[in-house]
Amino acid sequence: MRLKTALATALILLAALGCARTTGADPNTRAGAGTGPNSGAGVAAAPPQTAPASPRTDAARGAAQADLASYFKPYRAGSFVLYDLKRGTYVRHNEQRTRQRFSPFSTFKIPNSLIGLESGVITDAEFTMKWDEKKYPAHRRDTLPFSSWWQDQTLRTAFRRSALWYYRELALRVGHARMKEYVSRLRYGNADASGPVDSFWLGDSLRISSEEQVEFLTRLYREELPVSKRSVAIVKEIMTLEETPGYRLSGKTGGGPLGEGRFLGWFVGYAETKENTYVFATQIEGPTYLSIRDERIAVTKRILAGLGYIRS
Repeated sequence: MRLKTALATALILLAALGCARTTGADPNTRAGAGTGPNSGAGVAAAPPQTAPASPRTDAARGAAQADLASYFKPYRAGSFVLYDLKRGTYVRHNEQRTRQRFSPFSTFKIPNSLIGLESGVITDAEFTMKWDEKKYPAHRRDTLPFSSWWQDQTLRTAFRRSALWYYRELALRVGHARMKEYVSRLRYGNADASGPVDSFWLGDSLRISSEEQVEFLTRLYREELPVSKRSVAIVKEIMTLEETPGYRLSGKTGGGPLGEGRFLGWFVGYAETKENTYVFATQIEGPTYLSIRDERIAVTKRILAGLGYIRS
C-alpha cells in the first residue's frame, strides 16, 4: 500500500511540474502559473483521441488561414487555433493536431473554478482554504511557482499561482457525482470525469482538443455556459493576466507529461482589443517541463503580434 501511495504521489508531482507558468514576471501573479496539475496518475501513454468538429468550427473552416510554421520550429510539435469573434473566422496551425484530444492539465482550473462557484463550495474570488501540510506535503520550496503554494490560498491566488492542492481540495468538496454532472453540463472536451475526483484532469480520463478549448472559451466569453453570470464574471476577472493600452490578455496555462521525454504545454485564453476579441489555444511539446514553461505564453504573444492582433 505504501509503495502504491508513493508511486501515485510521484506521478502527481511529475504532472505538477507541467503546471508552473512564467513569462518573466512575478510567477505568483502572471500567466504561467496557471498550470499546476497535482496528480499525474495516468501519464498520457494512451493514443490521443480525435474530437468531432463543432458546427461553429465547420462553418468557418475555410476562412482566415496563415502560415505559422516558423513560430513552431523550435518545438518538437505544436498547434495553434484562434477564433475571431467579430468575423467568425479561424486561424490554424497543424489543423489535424488541433482536433486531437489531450489532457487539459491545469487549463481545467477554468471550469473547475466555475464548478466550485456554482456548487457553492466556494463563494467568491477571495474564498480562502487553509493549507493542510499533512494532507498536501510541500515540495520544491525553493522553486517558483511551487514555493508560493505552501500557504493558505484564495481562489484568486490559487488560480494565478496554479496551486494544485487548492483545486484538488475544491474537487473533493464538490464530490464525484456533482463534478461529473457539471463537467457533462459544461460539455467540456470528452466530458469524462470518471477518474479520481481530485485528479481526473491530470493525464487521466478527461481529454480536450484545442478546437474544443476555443469553443468552450468562446461560450464562456459570450456567457453561453449553463452557469450564472456572477460565476462567469468572477472567473473572467481572475483569468486576466496582462492589461496594456492596446489589449487585455486573459487565460490559463497547463502542462504535463505525455510519455518519456515528452512534455505538453498549453496556453488557452483570449485577447481583447478595442475592436475585437480573439479566442485561442496554443499547444507545444518539449523534452522537459522547463523547455515549455515560458514558451507556451511567449509563442502565443509572438503569433498574436505577428498577425497584427496585438502590439508586442
